[in-house]
Amino acid sequence: MSVVRLIAVRESELSVDEVRAAVADPAAGGIALFAGTVRDSDHDRGVSGLSYSAHPSAVDELRRVAEVVAEKYPVIGIAAVHRVGDLAIGDLAVVIAVSCPHRAEAFDACRALIDRLKHEVPIWKHQQFGDGTSEWVNGA
Repeated sequence: MSVVRLIAVRESELSVDEVRAAVADPAAGGIALFAGTVRDSDHDRGVSGLSYSAHPSAVDELRRVAEVVAEKYPVIGIAAVHRVGDLAIGDLAVVIAVSCPHRAEAFDACRALIDRLKHEVPIWKHQQFGDGTSEWVNGA
């Protein structure tokens, strides 16, 4: 079984349970999971909603990033799912998980995965603010 077990960009709701189950393994002593949600403010400005858009290469780039992280850490399983489309406050925007033999490795690999995802995967966020203005943010 490949260590890259689940990679997706979806318009449908995300599931923490699905991502966690994808990396579960009897050899894993630690599973680190990150769930990014839509918050109601950004830089002291009220956010009323947002949408995510992805380049057609986003899934391939997400897989590449996961593979790079898996090569740098003792990863047993790795998974990442990002949502696109219109999201409401509180919705899950991204869920990632990494299983490793030990917790410290899992934490480090999970952090590396979300940081690389935000900087390298072509997914863009369009935030709408309560005052009627909006902005595009490069990086998820």
